[in-house]
Amino acid sequence: MTSIIDKLLTARESAAALDMSVPTFYRLLKDGRLPAPIRIGSHPRWPESEIQGVIETAKQLRAA
Repeated sequence: MTSIIDKLLTARESAAALDMSVPTFYRLLKDGRLPAPIRIGSHPRWPESEIQGVIETAKQLRAA
């Protein structure tokens, strides 16, 4: 059985993956346009697959 590990990204890494600044990332998060983080202790993290999902959704909306 193969297990896939989804890397957890920091806000800075997530913002970089989306090619935006960290303040813009947090603004979109506050507006509900980005997925809520998973908290590891007091540290917010975003699964890489969810950030990729944001990109895929944007691509689909562009094509519509």
